[in-house]
Amino acid sequence: MNALKKALGIFWIILGPASIIFMFMQAIEKVGLAPEGVAKTNTALQWGIILFIFIPISAGLVVFGYYALKGEYDKLPED
Repeated sequence: MNALKKALGIFWIILGPASIIFMFMQAIEKVGLAPEGVAKTNTALQWGIILFIFIPISAGLVVFGYYALKGEYDKLPED
């Protein structure tokens, strides 16, 4: 079970930056496809808010993966 936790730790560490890169690519594409004027401004604002909320979540995934890889979750408390 501990080996699975460490393997998933690597997965979370990779997933964090990969998701940010994917989100930025989608934001650039969607803002670029929006028609000029108010629609483009609204699309850019929406994606800015989405990225602002999602970046800390991705950072949390990396931290969670780091702790899993380090072995912090090997000894969980028992009730």
